[in-house]
Amino acid sequence: MTVFLASILRRLVWSSLASLAAMSVTMTEANASLYWNWSYSGNGIAASGTFVANDTPDGFGFYLIGALTGSRNGQTITALQPTGTAIPGNEPFAVDNLVRLNGPQLTHNGFGYAIADGTYANPFFADFLSPARYLEFFSAPPFMGGMGTEDSELPITFVATLRTIPEPDTWALLLTGLGMLRGAPRHKRSPQHAESRDGRMKMA
Repeated sequence: MTVFLASILRRLVWSSLASLAAMSVTMTEANASLYWNWSYSGNGIAASGTFVANDTPDGFGFYLIGALTGSRNGQTITALQPTGTAIPGNEPFAVDNLVRLNGPQLTHNGFGYAIADGTYANPFFADFLSPARYLEFFSAPPFMGGMGTEDSELPITFVATLRTIPEPDTWALLLTGLGMLRGAPRHKRSPQHAESRDGRMKMA
């Protein structure tokens, strides 16, 4: 039984190590990008998804978003608005696509994205208001270059969290466990009595 349990544990550890190694390779191939979960909500608004940002913050702790996925009110987000440009209908307010861990997590430029139904959204932190708060500018066709009848600018609650990745301590713990399993003694099977064909008892 001890040998069987050790074998099962050894397989589980190897499986975990393989998964972590695959994740490490994926992170390396993505040029050390950081993955974030983000979401915000407001009156009649619910949006959430994933950011892919660089791993080097600027002097204010902001990371540059390079891609995003997600949905807004059930509609798929199709593209990140290019940095330094404004979403259609919100000119000349260009997005900077920056996010950070500590609040406020967005700048007064925020990030922008296109939605599958042809609309656009630009959540940002309005630090010029009193009190300062997060807002979302939403624009829909026709894009008039200003607040149209289908456009809105509403307060939201925004949050972004960094996805966890394997830490060095995790690797060390798994490797230590693997070493302990390898060092575990293997027990030999004890002799068992078996009956021969002629009915006599013999040692197996």
